[in-house]
Amino acid sequence: MNIEKTYTDDHQVKLTVTIDQDRLDAAKQRAARKIAQKTRIPGFRPGKAPYAVILRTVGESTVLQEAVDSILDTDYAAIITEAEIKAYGPGSLDSILSMDPLKLEFTVPLDAEVTLGDYKSLRFPYELEPISEDRVTEFIENLLDRASTLEPQTRAAAEGDVVFMTLGADRKEVAEGQTASIIKDRQTQITIKSEDGDHSNEWPFPGFSRRLVGANVGDEADFEYTYGEDSSLESLRGTSANFRYKVEEIKERKLPALDDEFAKTMGEFETLDQMKIEIHKGLEEQARQDYDRAFDEKVFEVLIPQSTIKYSPQMLENEVDMFKHQLEHRLEDQGLDMATYLKSRQIDEAGLFDELKPSAEARLKKTLVLFEVAKVENIQVDENQVQAEAIRTLNEISQSYSQKDAKKMLNEQFIQNMIGNITSDLLIKNSLKRLEAYAKGEEVKVDAGVETASEESPVEETGEGDATDNADTAVSDAETQA
Repeated sequence: MNIEKTYTDDHQVKLTVTIDQDRLDAAKQRAARKIAQKTRIPGFRPGKAPYAVILRTVGESTVLQEAVDSILDTDYAAIITEAEIKAYGPGSLDSILSMDPLKLEFTVPLDAEVTLGDYKSLRFPYELEPISEDRVTEFIENLLDRASTLEPQTRAAAEGDVVFMTLGADRKEVAEGQTASIIKDRQTQITIKSEDGDHSNEWPFPGFSRRLVGANVGDEADFEYTYGEDSSLESLRGTSANFRYKVEEIKERKLPALDDEFAKTMGEFETLDQMKIEIHKGLEEQARQDYDRAFDEKVFEVLIPQSTIKYSPQMLENEVDMFKHQLEHRLEDQGLDMATYLKSRQIDEAGLFDELKPSAEARLKKTLVLFEVAKVENIQVDENQVQAEAIRTLNEISQSYSQKDAKKMLNEQFIQNMIGNITSDLLIKNSLKRLEAYAKGEEVKVDAGVETASEESPVEETGEGDATDNADTAVSDAETQA
C-alpha cells in the first residue's frame, strides 16, 4: 500500500491510500466468493461458481464494491499501523478517489496529545480554616428549627414568630416594557428575624420582617419602599414600590429541648455531646472538600493555559454524550424524559449540545492533563483498592436489582469495563493528589514511580488474586444474595 498523510487543524489526519493490485485482486476473489454464497447462479452450487462467471452474472462494479468493503474489514488495522498514527477511534471512508488504481481517502481522529506546562513550579497557599464552634452551633440551631412546631397565637407578633399574610407590591413608576406588579397579591409567610440578625438576604427586602413586630391578626398596612442601588435584586435597584399586606395568622415557633433525647432523633447518637462531635467532623470534611475543589480549580486555571492539549472532535463529542447521559439519568429520577425536557426548554438536540459543550470541554481538558501527569510521573494505582471498589459496586448491584436482572447485567464484559473505569478513576484521583502536593509546595516522594491512594482510603484485605478474580467471586456472591 502507498499511504499519504495530511494532518488537519482539528487533530485528525487525512489518509490517501493506494491499494496494491495484488491486495485488490485478493479482495475481489473474497468478494466474489461471498457474493456467490448468497446469489443464485444457474448451473452452480452456492459458492462454487468460477470467478469469471460471477463477474459476468453480477457485474464488475458489484464485485468491486464488495471488494472495497472487504478491504475495509480486513485491512483497515494494517492501514493504521502502516500509517504510523495513533488513532483515537474508527475513521471514516470519505471517498473512493479512483478505481484504477484503487485509491481511498479516510479521515481518522487522532489520539489526544498533551504537552504539560511547568506544573512542578505551581505554588498556591493552602489555608484551610478550622471549623469554629459558632458554625457547629449554627448547624444545630438549623436542626432545631427544622424540628420545631408552630402553635397559633392570639397575641401580637413578636421576634421569632411566623406571620402568615397576603402580600403584594407595585411599582410607583412603570417604564416602557415593564409590568406594574412586582408581587401579585399572594399568600406567604415571614419569620420575624432578631433585631441584630443578618437581614441582607431577607425577602422581599432587608428589614421587612421587623415591620411586623407588634402586628395583630387582621392588621393591614400600606407603605412605600425604595430598593437600594446595592440590592441583591438587580432588576429592582433604584425602584420605588408601594407595598401592602394583611396579617392572616400568627404562629409561635416552639423549639424542642436541646438534650440527649433530641440527639437520638437526629441519628445514631446516644448523647448530645456525641452528636456535636460528629457534626464538627462532618462540617470539617465538607469544608475540606469544598476548599480542595476551589484549590484544584486554581491549579487548573493556570496549568491548562500553559499546556498544549490536542484532541479530535469525536473525543469532545463523546464527552458531551457522557454529560447528556448523566442528564438523562437525573431526568429519569424526576420522572421526566429527554424529549419532554427539550420541549420545556424550547431547544433541540443541537441546542443541548451547545449548552453542554463548554462544561464537557473543560472536564475533558482536566482529564487529559491528569492522565498526562500520571504518564510523566509514572503514577499507578493500588490493586487492592481496585478490588475493594469492584466488590463494593457488585454488592450494590446485587442489592438494587432482582436476581434475574443482576445475572443478566453481571457478564464478563461488564466486569472488565467496570474494572477499567474504576482503575481510570483512581488514576485520575492519584494524579490530582500529586498536582496538589506540588502546588502546596510539599516534598513529593516517589517510591519506584508508584503513587497509591491507600493512605487516604485504607482498603480492607480482600484475599489473594487479581481484581478480576476477586470480582468474579463477588459476582457469585452477589447472585446468591440477589
